[in-house]
Amino acid sequence: MKLLSFPDTPFRIQLSFDSVINNLESAVNAKADRQAGHEEALLKEINQHPELRTGITDIDQIESNAGLIKRLLADYFPQQLTLNEIKGVSFPYLNVVFNRTQRFNNILKAAGDNFEFNIRDLDQHQFYVLNCCLILNEFYNTKLDFRKPLFYDIPASDGTIRHYRILYNADFLDILPTERSVKLTSADIDQLINNYDNLDLWMEKFPPKSWLIKGFALMSLIDVTIENAVSVLKERLLRFDAASFEQSIDPVFHSIFDTPHIKIGFTLFNSEDNTLSIAAFGKPLRSFIMEGSEPRNINDVLCPGSYQALIVERRYFAVSDTADFHIKNPESSLACHVAPSAIRSFILAPVVKDDEVIGLLEVVSKRPKELNSINANKLDVVMPYITDNIKRLIVEFQNQIQAFIQEKFTTIHSSVYWKFKEEAQRYIYSRRRGEERSLGAIVFNEVFPLYGEIDIKGSSAARNLSVQKDLQTQVLSLLSLLQKIPVPMPSDPFEKGKKQLERFLQDLLLPVKASTEQYITDYILNNIHPWLRECQDPRLASAIKEYFIENGKASGVFHAHRRKYEQSITMVNEKLAGIIDNSQEEAQQAFPHYYERFKTDGIEHNLYIGPSIAPGQAFTEKHLRDLRLWQLKVLCEMETAHHYYKSSLPYPLDVTTLVLVYDTPISVRFRMDEKRLDVDGSYNARFEIVKKRIDKACVLNTDERITQPGKITIVYSNLHEEKEYSEYVHLLQEQNILDWNIEKLDVEDLQGVVGLKALRVKINHDNTSLTMM
Repeated sequence: MKLLSFPDTPFRIQLSFDSVINNLESAVNAKADRQAGHEEALLKEINQHPELRTGITDIDQIESNAGLIKRLLADYFPQQLTLNEIKGVSFPYLNVVFNRTQRFNNILKAAGDNFEFNIRDLDQHQFYVLNCCLILNEFYNTKLDFRKPLFYDIPASDGTIRHYRILYNADFLDILPTERSVKLTSADIDQLINNYDNLDLWMEKFPPKSWLIKGFALMSLIDVTIENAVSVLKERLLRFDAASFEQSIDPVFHSIFDTPHIKIGFTLFNSEDNTLSIAAFGKPLRSFIMEGSEPRNINDVLCPGSYQALIVERRYFAVSDTADFHIKNPESSLACHVAPSAIRSFILAPVVKDDEVIGLLEVVSKRPKELNSINANKLDVVMPYITDNIKRLIVEFQNQIQAFIQEKFTTIHSSVYWKFKEEAQRYIYSRRRGEERSLGAIVFNEVFPLYGEIDIKGSSAARNLSVQKDLQTQVLSLLSLLQKIPVPMPSDPFEKGKKQLERFLQDLLLPVKASTEQYITDYILNNIHPWLRECQDPRLASAIKEYFIENGKASGVFHAHRRKYEQSITMVNEKLAGIIDNSQEEAQQAFPHYYERFKTDGIEHNLYIGPSIAPGQAFTEKHLRDLRLWQLKVLCEMETAHHYYKSSLPYPLDVTTLVLVYDTPISVRFRMDEKRLDVDGSYNARFEIVKKRIDKACVLNTDERITQPGKITIVYSNLHEEKEYSEYVHLLQEQNILDWNIEKLDVEDLQGVVGLKALRVKINHDNTSLTMM
């Protein structure tokens, strides 16, 4: 067996102890005869083996001189440290190590007869170039820093892999040129420095065995198993996925705890509902403390002691003997779960990120006492990396859920987001487990609906008026322009077009119909505009160009009144929506409830409140009453704000305010096709029917609308609702928000809806608490 670990090297190797022998001779000469007896005897024996000076080139020569070499190097290998140091003699990057300490030999014995020295991640290319760099630094005064950590991975007797860093002491090595050495120029060196990957070039400038390396190196190993395991863990976590969890993570912990019997699990913790669940990052991660795949309340999984340690105090919880743990805690769900299993000792570690427990790391062993509260502290070095990567996976999974919700459910109000997240999570978990599952129904039962609106009064009439004014301006402008265009014959169709425009002008003196705008616009577009574009009279070019500019919707004068109308509607809606949206933030604090708001010609809103919206909180009638009072007050605030804002609008539009009372709880279901919540079932449909028909209703036996500007109208069905809302009205009267005069009205019979009543009260616009809104 040769010394070289690679077939090619720029060196011809001579293992020589010449420098040590010279030191020994100097020491003998410096001592008196009676003091140097031992050294003299050793020198005489060495002189009988000249290869120790001239150079050993074969492994057999090392073995035949092993005892002599050991005595020669005794000062460098103190006997007192032979069980402590991991040390031997070698050459840099070679796979033969001899004159090893006893600890080194014990490590190799445990590794087995088939173990071979191989420096981790060192190939022929690296080996050759690194040797060349030694020569460049030694003989050409370069400052090439080619150093990198070198490691041996050596198996222990129990099958775990121990990791050792290699340190070389090269003080006893000499590098010498031979007749085959190539003399390098500065240009050669620059070329080499810029061509690390060109092995042929390096071998050209440093031919194999063209330099002599003579002497020996002292090699020491340092056990860096834990440090290496952490480094490997960081690398593997960067590409971590659940599919390779066992294969990639378990061996790392084998090294950290120095045992092959370790297994790792993980369980997610949801602080919102206090549940533990299987983590499905790609596929479900294994958990040793969970039963089944469904989330479970944490108190049904952990015992009080483990809950206190992990969740409250955020420290490790270790059990060194599960049998003894069960005997002492026979009622503990955790003890009862692990006792029948193969787990004999375990450690649970809280995974804490941003001061929040996001999961539990499980370290288990099939041997009692192998894991305990002492070695649990080894987790300190790995928990930061575990935590960061678990958080990353959780964020990625939450992003996937969010994307799924947006795709399937569209934007969801925060009060019910948990329900959609729960269903999305179940669906994704099932698909990752390979199970076929359809999306479950999203239903909220026994919720109380609240509906209100502020409607822009006369918005249709205002728009029709704006259309009428704009069309009048456009037709007059066209007639003026057409008068200037010469036509060949009175019977020409061009003349008929002018007559048609004159008829349009007469029609526009009367209130326009719904179809008038489209009819006139289409006629002008299809019959008049082509004539204008075909006109070649240069005298009219400027006027025609100006006409088309004024016909632009964004800034043209022919759309000026319609733009003012649209701007007014937008300004009203933005102002009113801003008030109710801002007020909603405070209302949600009282009790979470579903809220949706629509912009039409005004603002409509739906509210749903009940125990199924926020199952983690106790719902009482007071929560419903508080929300109803809030609704009335915020509608008064909105109407008052509009009263003072109205004069600044391009079109000073009035608004009317309506509340619909519905005291019977209903169920609402998410409609997948419409991407919105809607009432569930025909029994609950009455609420929607009343909503759609009440806003244009009149007082019974009159033409008077139940809604009037400056007043709030409360529509209800029975005396119980009247009494409750009269109380709210009284509270608002005491706050000077509403006038003291209350109108009680009977509402006309609507299709499918009869017997409705209403309270109508004037809103006090001079109330300073509202005008400040």
